[in-house]
Amino acid sequence: MQKVLYWVMASFAVVIIVGFALPRTHSFEVSTEIDAQPASVFALVNDFRRFSLWAPWADSDPNARFIYSGSSRGEGATMTWDGAIIGSGAQAITESRPFEYVGIAMNQGEAGEARSWFRLMPGTGTTIVHWGFEVDYGLNIVGRYFASMLGSVVARDYQAGLAGLKELAESLPRADFSDLEIEHLIVEPVEIAYLPTTSRPEPSAISEAMGKAYFEILTFIDEHELQDAGAPMSITRTFSGSEIVFDSAIPVRGVTETAPRDGVTVKLGKTYGGPVIRVRHVGSYRDLNVTHRKITAYLAALGIERNGAAWESYVSDPGNTPEAELLTYVYYPIKQI
Repeated sequence: MQKVLYWVMASFAVVIIVGFALPRTHSFEVSTEIDAQPASVFALVNDFRRFSLWAPWADSDPNARFIYSGSSRGEGATMTWDGAIIGSGAQAITESRPFEYVGIAMNQGEAGEARSWFRLMPGTGTTIVHWGFEVDYGLNIVGRYFASMLGSVVARDYQAGLAGLKELAESLPRADFSDLEIEHLIVEPVEIAYLPTTSRPEPSAISEAMGKAYFEILTFIDEHELQDAGAPMSITRTFSGSEIVFDSAIPVRGVTETAPRDGVTVKLGKTYGGPVIRVRHVGSYRDLNVTHRKITAYLAALGIERNGAAWESYVSDPGNTPEAELLTYVYYPIKQI
């Protein structure tokens, strides 16, 4: 009996000694190439709400509860989860470098604290994504023994996650919005005199139609003793056959009850009020369609819903401003995030 006890104790000692000799940390990194711009991919890994659309564990436990707090995205964003299959835990974004890197801490301060990261590298019109994981088992000898086996399981999950990320990212608009100057604002409604306008969707035709419309609006403003109160605008409405439909508008003040609000041609109304994104466009009006495509890609990647018609505000006077320096603000109403 004593020999058996000695043998058990010796075996236990060997297990302890070997356990402490095993690596304290375990890490791996998987990668894939995605046919999407780095800006779009970054948006999907820098926001836990977007993260949950493609991460593998979201589908493995459909009844799991996810709670988001802190920043909406980027450094300071946190997510906790609790499910019968995936268990419970928490993670937080600790580092966020636009379009390049996202660092995440998991179960901070607890045994088995881990971290993961995304490294994004531009390819030839693509994005190469590296998703890494590292766990520190500390004094957890059992964890050290099972590190390799568990690591291979987690690595498979990460590879499946990258496949989901690839599928989602490649379904989004492809425009690269990384150079957009974007502001999130709350705008107040303003009085406008406007004229519904149609035109062929060509820069020269649109410019000609706008010129005629603004002349009529300015004539209306003079006739009714109003004052123009801001830069000319165009509010996108829709397409009608082969023509684009929009409202040419000028902000006004001095509107009285006697002013005809619903005239035969020029009308009086108010602009949208509420949350918007505003994008600064500098350059030719002919390039505004490119800016609109970038905004569409930005909204899709970040999962932001539109809330009405977009509009453009032409701040610069094209009569005395070089084309390359023309300033236009583009506004998109959005639903409150």
